[in-house]
Amino acid sequence: MKIGIFLGNLGNPAIYYPKLAKITGGVTASIFLCQLLQWQAQHSYSGEWVKTNSTEIEKATGLNQEEQELARQQLKVRSLLKQKSTNCNTDTLELWADIDAFEEKINKLLTNNPADIITQTIPANNNHHVEIIAETPPENHAVKTDKYFGQPRQQIAVAVTPNYRFSGPWNSKEQLHNFQRALEAYAKERNLWFGNPSGWAFKIIDSMTKGLTSIFWDEFIAGIPLGESQKVKRDWEIEPEVPYPAFEEERIQYYVHKGEPLEAAVSKARADLRNPVLGKDLWEGFLRKCDRLADDALKAKNLGVQTPYMPPSFTEKPQFTKESVMKKLEAIAPQISLTPSTANTLSPRTLVEQQESKEKESDSVVEAPSIELLQKACKTPMGRSMIEKQITEHPEWGYEIVDGEIVESIPF
Repeated sequence: MKIGIFLGNLGNPAIYYPKLAKITGGVTASIFLCQLLQWQAQHSYSGEWVKTNSTEIEKATGLNQEEQELARQQLKVRSLLKQKSTNCNTDTLELWADIDAFEEKINKLLTNNPADIITQTIPANNNHHVEIIAETPPENHAVKTDKYFGQPRQQIAVAVTPNYRFSGPWNSKEQLHNFQRALEAYAKERNLWFGNPSGWAFKIIDSMTKGLTSIFWDEFIAGIPLGESQKVKRDWEIEPEVPYPAFEEERIQYYVHKGEPLEAAVSKARADLRNPVLGKDLWEGFLRKCDRLADDALKAKNLGVQTPYMPPSFTEKPQFTKESVMKKLEAIAPQISLTPSTANTLSPRTLVEQQESKEKESDSVVEAPSIELLQKACKTPMGRSMIEKQITEHPEWGYEIVDGEIVESIPF
């Protein structure tokens, strides 16, 4: 093949000026800019943008897609190129070379020392003028050429309203403050949001500022405790969160028979009955048991039995209160009484002084309680510990504990 025919098959050569690499930032940027200027010169209007794509650019310049991206980035940093995308889903680009800026840098190249061109074209400060086009998506300064990793995700710009204020149904800042405190107290009582009541209260208030309604606000305005209107009375409850005593006692006895201590059995039983799904299943089983017991009781009555057998959970049990427990303790050991009348009116110092005065009274005699009363108090672990201490402190009673029983001590 002759050399002429070979060169003819290669197509038209691209113009490249080696000295432009100092201005544009590299050989690829110079080739890209020269080709773009050639396309712009073909338009009747010099300010018209060139619409092209990466395939056409590669065909005209031989630059692949990575080299084109690097060239565009270098030219945009030096204010020589402006770019906007017509459609994010296509490869079409609209490019325009800034001829005025290009001429200015050419003049500096001809008049100044070429070694200083780079520092002059890229100022050290960040105050140089850069035109921002609305249609141009933000691009990263670092262009990745790794074929296994794409371009990094663009940063998401969040619009922030200056001097932001909570706006909602409240009439004043003070009313909002009171509502926030009520929410925090409600969350603290129920241990919401993993012990962070302030975060939970902010979530409720922030949702209201976005237009959402809140039943807590309706309760706050109505003057009722928060969460009161949201309570649901279930079939096994006398009132919301208060189950039938027989049903609760039945569940407590279930855990007691499994070997759980009474305190743990009560806690587990109440937790089960607060669970709506488990509580419903237990309630249905409890009703079936009650129906079976009622049938057995009716048969027993028909046979002449006056008082049919009923399980312990159906018998009425006394209610334990702080006052009733303190009265029993006071009857056993008066000096450890914790009733409000003595605990609130007497200071620790006064109690000590009274105790010392009682010890100094030689003629005062403490009447010894009966063995039956002390033995009855020893049925519980706490009572047994208290009685042992009393017998040790009062040897004049003449009692001692032998094999867990209180007996009179033998004087010889």
